[in-house]
Amino acid sequence: MTKELNRPLDLLNSSRNKNVMLELTSGKTYSGNLISFDIHINVVLENAREIIDGESSSNIGSVFFRGDAVVLISPSTI
Repeated sequence: MTKELNRPLDLLNSSRNKNVMLELTSGKTYSGNLISFDIHINVVLENAREIIDGESSSNIGSVFFRGDAVVLISPSTI
């Protein structure tokens, strides 16, 4: 059964406790387990890793990302 996504934040809600990829305005990319977010797209990832040249770095733990620094959030396969 596929969940219907009617609103922009529905995709984030359906991605909670799953691995996602974030791209920031700095050009850096991170992957981790989406723990929480708010209407400003402030995001908390657990087991976060920076992605450098397509490769995952070591685990940097739990990280808070300020919403105005987030360019995109996508379900991740890394």
